[in-house]
Amino acid sequence: MLAAAEDRQVVTTASARIAVAEPARAAQRVGEPVEPAGGRVEERTERAASPDGGAGSAQLVTRVPAQALTGVLARLEDLGDVAEVSVSSSDVTADAVDLDARVSALQTSVGRLQGLLDGAPTTEALVQAEQALAQRQGELESLQSQRALLASRVELFALTASLEPAGVAPAGGPGGFLDGLGTGWRALVAASGAALVVLGVLLPWAAAGAPSAPA
Repeated sequence: MLAAAEDRQVVTTASARIAVAEPARAAQRVGEPVEPAGGRVEERTERAASPDGGAGSAQLVTRVPAQALTGVLARLEDLGDVAEVSVSSSDVTADAVDLDARVSALQTSVGRLQGLLDGAPTTEALVQAEQALAQRQGELESLQSQRALLASRVELFALTASLEPAGVAPAGGPGGFLDGLGTGWRALVAASGAALVVLGVLLPWAAAGAPSAPA
């Protein structure tokens, strides 16, 4: 059972909403720990303050390795008041197994067709084998691309940080954002299948009121 748990393929996404003094400047700081940790910034959007006094904002979409996610989230607390954090996890093990099986079957089919090409008795048979091989190779490349994308989503968590001016985002709850994050993160890792854990504001109180786990 332990080996089966270790083989699970899980796609995790996280989002955070933070009240900061200057969203554009804070956006630069959000990206600083991502690339050194092996991640990347996929998208960055900034909205300038409007002439009538409307507040500006910024949003970053990053991909972060699993082992670096907690550190990056901790960095968010240094930027301002973390109003809300959510983390969701979806088990895609069945999708990965299915893609692996289909890739393996197509690789076998491609190998057989290549053998037919070498021994085609007639020109017509050769043409038919070439057409079938081209089709199978196209299908194989498509499935391999899908599998690589799925592997990337499993390896690199998606983290979206929404930065809003102080006074726009509601203030975070007492007890410490990271305390709540730690409790919620452990619960997320232990959960099976699809799950949604709301962290940051709610969990400091939930953690304080939860009964102790039996030894």
